[in-house]
Amino acid sequence: MRIPHDLIIKPIITEESMNDMAFGKYTFKVDRRANKSEIKKAVESIFDVKVEKVNTMNMLGKEKRMGVHIGRRPNWKKAIVTLTEDSNSIEFFEGM
Repeated sequence: MRIPHDLIIKPIITEESMNDMAFGKYTFKVDRRANKSEIKKAVESIFDVKVEKVNTMNMLGKEKRMGVHIGRRPNWKKAIVTLTEDSNSIEFFEGM
């Protein structure tokens, strides 16, 4: 099993993700090879909460240009974690 801190890369803080926090949904950038059960165990162990479900999506990197040269940012994986009703909130997001 991999270390939980290697699976959860960083939180995603946008307007939409901040609105979802009122409903107990938190958004994270995760390792591309991680599956839903690994993400659930990692969030539960790191933040000491109870996870109800995990939704994941593979995000395509944006195409970027500099003059005539075209490149692409790397692809990444996003996970939206829904907490149970009786679970604590994630304190990391409290001051946002």
